[in-house]
Amino acid sequence: MSILLQSSTGDFGATELIIAASVALVVGAVVGIVLWNFASGRGIKSARAEADRMLADAKTQAELASEGLRNESTRKAREIELAAEKAASEKRAAVDREARSNQSKLDESLTRAAKREETLDRQLESIGQRERKIDSRETDLGKREESLDKITAETERTRTELRGALSKVSGLSQEEARELYLVEVREGAAHDGSLLRQKLLDEATRDAKSKAREITLMSIQRYAAENVGESTVRSIKITSEDMKGRIIGREGRNIRAIEKATGADILVDDTPGVISVSCFDRVRQAIAAEALQRLVADGRIHPTRIEELVEQTKRDIEERIVKVGNEAVVEADVRGLHPKVVEALGKMHFRTSYGQNVLRHSIEVAFLSQMIADQLGLNGAIARRAGLLHDIGKAMDHEMEGGHPAIGMEFLKKFGEKSEAVLNACGGHHGDIAATTAYTPIIMAADAISGARPGARRESMELYIKRLEQLEAIAREQPHVDEAHAIQAGREIRVILNAKKADDATAFQIAEAIAKRVEAEMTFPGEIKVTVLRETRAEAIAR
Repeated sequence: MSILLQSSTGDFGATELIIAASVALVVGAVVGIVLWNFASGRGIKSARAEADRMLADAKTQAELASEGLRNESTRKAREIELAAEKAASEKRAAVDREARSNQSKLDESLTRAAKREETLDRQLESIGQRERKIDSRETDLGKREESLDKITAETERTRTELRGALSKVSGLSQEEARELYLVEVREGAAHDGSLLRQKLLDEATRDAKSKAREITLMSIQRYAAENVGESTVRSIKITSEDMKGRIIGREGRNIRAIEKATGADILVDDTPGVISVSCFDRVRQAIAAEALQRLVADGRIHPTRIEELVEQTKRDIEERIVKVGNEAVVEADVRGLHPKVVEALGKMHFRTSYGQNVLRHSIEVAFLSQMIADQLGLNGAIARRAGLLHDIGKAMDHEMEGGHPAIGMEFLKKFGEKSEAVLNACGGHHGDIAATTAYTPIIMAADAISGARPGARRESMELYIKRLEQLEAIAREQPHVDEAHAIQAGREIRVILNAKKADDATAFQIAEAIAKRVEAEMTFPGEIKVTVLRETRAEAIAR
């Protein structure tokens, strides 16, 4: 309201100024007209009448103007008053809305607080019930403890009385009775333990043989390898007998040059169309044989040409060794090998064992080892690596003292092999050192499978028959043996005992004795099974 009054007062001041200005304008006009009329010679009376009339008109206009200004001011004041009322009404509405919102939130908070209070009351009631139950249980436990103490005391008193009565009846002291009881318990436990141990051993042996047979057959069936590998070249075919003379040369200078350059022995005998090459080092033997083949093909045979061709052949063989080694590594999928180890693998390509190529044998053992390890839940990659490297010592055993397992293990250590499983498998796959990981027995089994499978190795008929006769002879030298027969190509020896002179325990002893003698006195690939049979025959004739 104060704002409205101030606005209205300001408007009336402006109106008075406008009216005053209008009156002054009219008066000035009247005076001007009077002066003009007077100057123009009109009469004063006429001028006065005109002036009065104009003054009256001016007053009328001034009143009309003043009335319009008042109406305008009143209208503006009314508009301002309405605007103020509208603003106040909107402000009141906003305040009411905010108050209602706050009241609604307050109601919700009160409702949630009431619910929480109810929940808390229920929880407190539940806790109270649990406390009462716990108190009740503690009371019951106290009573039970008291009862148990009474029972325990009564039992101890009864036991003391019985012990005394028993001592009087048996005539034994407490210590003597305890010792007698312990002896009986110990004997019974030992007997039960012996029976249980024998049962477990029988079950384990049966299951192990079955599982081992299954894994072995699966591995052999899954891996299809070649039969006996080709031996390294030992003889060179020549086109004519005159070539022998040219190879020997004047006073033997050509053949001496070949032998000096290659380190191999060149054997020229009466065998038609053939010159033999002999050397304990298969790589040098291969170099000599290939160089001799190139000389025969070239036809120019003299010491200078011999040296050139031998050097060229050496370089070719060295490149072939590295290439073959890399191919074996890729085929077996073994990574991280030192270049010297790869080179040694390539040299194994020129070595044979019982007619079996050593490198192909190692690759075969690698895959067989992986299959066995996978079946046993072990790491197949480690087994494959150990299988590939287990015979690495055969690449240099002719240059060092010792067996190839120890040589190979030291060689692998020297050139960065860190895996204990691989090193132990290499050094212990023939039982030279104790197995420290599960992979060594796997390599031993795979090695035996690869060497003993049909067609893996070549053996002369004379040696084969000699081995069978020696096997049967060892078996017949045992006491109480009636018959002995080598079967399954010498993989098993069947021994028949005299049932009247030998019992079951003797049969087991004879089997062990035969197996130990075979291991000590014979050389054979794989393993030989010894089976001792003892039977009693009862005969009767019905007439």
